Amino acid sequence: MKLTPVNQSDQPVSANYSTVGVAQGIAYLDFGFLEPAALGALARSVREGKEVPKSLDGKLVVRVALPLDVLQRLQQQLQQVVAGLRGAKGQRT
Repeated sequence: MKLTPVNQSDQPVSANYSTVGVAQGIAYLDFGFLEPAALGALARSVREGKEVPKSLDGKLVVRVALPLDVLQRLQQQLQQVVAGLRGAKGQRT
């Protein structure tokens, strides 16, 4: 199979946050970016027992809508990748 990029869809994007929601048989995967400094400040506040903000502002990088069968295939592929990473990590030690 060959996928042809549209606009700049072949350019990688950076995300450090993700969430998944399901509605009407479609899974919505949201990938976002939160400023690392804001995450660090949040972690410090938690460690120090200070009040934490109720919300954190970030940028939605991309939203992907997947039928549930495609989500299941993605989950299998991710499991294989993670298992491979674990195997490679074990070989380095």
